[in-house]
Amino acid sequence: MDMKLEVVVVPVADVDRAKDFYTALGWRLDADVATDETFRVVQMTPPGSPASVIFGTSVSSQTPGSAQGLHLIVDDIDAAHDELKRRGADPGGVFHDAGGVFHHAGTDARVPGPDPRRSSYGSFLSFNDPDGNGWVLQEITARLPGRLDPATTAFASDSDLASALRRAAAAHGEHEARTGAEDPDWPDWYARYMVSEQAGTELPT
Repeated sequence: MDMKLEVVVVPVADVDRAKDFYTALGWRLDADVATDETFRVVQMTPPGSPASVIFGTSVSSQTPGSAQGLHLIVDDIDAAHDELKRRGADPGGVFHDAGGVFHHAGTDARVPGPDPRRSSYGSFLSFNDPDGNGWVLQEITARLPGRLDPATTAFASDSDLASALRRAAAAHGEHEARTGAEDPDWPDWYARYMVSEQAGTELPT
């Protein structure tokens, strides 16, 4: 039986302030429902994410700001930093982990700058919402083997698909250079490359 993560609860003190903050980040408003003065729930979804967050009044008994280490995945950490800053999130600088394996508590073992090898999974940045709930962005450009089912390959947004197409085009250009001939079946090659990249299986050459 599939069990897909759908919703994460984010405890906040001021619902409207949180709603304004996440709206400014470009998150989609899915619901804002109040049954009376004592209960209100807001659901919002980050761009391209299959999972959402909820917050509100009487939604959580957790202390506002106590949610930490919430992960968002991007394929370009520098572009993500610039967008968050432009949208008012005040992100910290890009960093990588001293030991090469994240996640440490707090800011332990953070080394300024992206991963020197710019390896997938290796570069991060962080920001907090107005209540202090802590978010971490992680740059992933290729999944490790077995992390995705190739039978359910999907792209969460048009920009995600466009990035995958660009990577496939660059790799296919190298393929044609090696073979010394144009590949009339390039759509099939692109498809194999994109599915294999997302599933973390061996890429075509």
